[in-house]
Amino acid sequence: MLFVEDTDASTAKRRPPAADSSPLRMTGMLLRDAPQAALDSFLLHSILMTADLKQKIQLALVIAIAIAAARAGYILYERHVDQIDQAKQKPAALNPDYYVTPKKLYPYDLKSAQQLTKQPVWVKEGYRYTFYPYDTARHRTDFAHEAGQLGPIEKLQITQVVTDSTPGSASQRQVMAVFEKDGKAWAFPIGSSGGGDYKIYSDEMLYIQDPHELYKHWPPEIWQAVANHTVNPGMNELQADFAIGMGIPEPSGDPAVKTVNYPNGRKPVSITFRDGKAAEIKPQS
Repeated sequence: MLFVEDTDASTAKRRPPAADSSPLRMTGMLLRDAPQAALDSFLLHSILMTADLKQKIQLALVIAIAIAAARAGYILYERHVDQIDQAKQKPAALNPDYYVTPKKLYPYDLKSAQQLTKQPVWVKEGYRYTFYPYDTARHRTDFAHEAGQLGPIEKLQITQVVTDSTPGSASQRQVMAVFEKDGKAWAFPIGSSGGGDYKIYSDEMLYIQDPHELYKHWPPEIWQAVANHTVNPGMNELQADFAIGMGIPEPSGDPAVKTVNYPNGRKPVSITFRDGKAAEIKPQS
């Protein structure tokens, strides 16, 4: 049997392998190279997205800051307006007279009422309280003869406090404050007693402190008008009372307007107060 040499096969064994251009190998190459390209594309896309997102975030922040600033400005404006409104609506300062608290003695019987003799007293409401002659020897008040009326903030020195029979009553007695004036003794009632009970009103009738000290915040021209027993425009009701005595108010539907009629020791005067100040002063016949 003859053996024949296959030259193509041997040649094929010695020849280097040719490059494989089959579809499978091409697909593998593409798959090998695909991740890097995709990464590059993703990075580029991410960069572009990041820049766009940054712009959007910056724009959102700017809008948010603008809204916050506008809101803060509006809040400040509202507070400013509220402060202005509160300042307009703020009530006027209280009259300094309201802070004056005169001392009181709180007498509850004849013995405690003797405290009135320890210092001078001043009449709170002039031309309201009648005084009578007093017989110091008999300890009797002459109720049948009125001597006059105590004047506005008239200063008195009470020498004793006594009880006396009430005219027309067998069971009730008058509590009388005795004082001296023009060398004579006079007395005026400050309360009553009956059945061992006392009702004494001296704290409502008399100051036991000098009104000039109690109301020292009043200017000199006010005290000059008080001393002259005159009322000037701008004086308040208490100052008018100090000047011309007790007043009788007329009914009024307006709390800011008040008309008061003053007997003024038989020289009547009508005064209209507006917002607490004398505005119209008219002598009456």
